[in-house]
Amino acid sequence: MSNDALTGTTVALEHRGHSHTPFYIVWGVLLAITAVEVLLAYERLQPVRMLSILLGLSIVKAALIILWFMHMKYELTRMRRLMMISLCVCLALMCVFFADAFRILNLGVK
Repeated sequence: MSNDALTGTTVALEHRGHSHTPFYIVWGVLLAITAVEVLLAYERLQPVRMLSILLGLSIVKAALIILWFMHMKYELTRMRRLMMISLCVCLALMCVFFADAFRILNLGVK
C-alpha cells in the first residue's frame, strides 16, 4: 500500500469511532451564537459596530461548521492548506470586485 492509502485508512478509522457528543456541543454553540445575532438585530447599536460584531460572530460560526460538520478537523494538512489558499483567493477576488462595484455609488446610479 502507498503512504497516501495508509494515511487515508488511518484517518477513516479514527473518524469512525468518534462520539456524537462534540457535534451536539458545537450545535448548541451555533444555536447560542444565532440567538445572540438575533438579539443584536433588536438593539439600537451604531451600524458599523453592529456589523463588526455580526461579522465576527459569522466568522466563528463558519469556522465551527467547516471544522466539525464538514469534517475538516479530520482532514490531512495539505487539504486544509488547499482550502485556506482557495478561501484567500476568493476573498481577494471579492475585494477586487466589490471595490469596482463601489464606483457605481460615485456615478450616482440608483
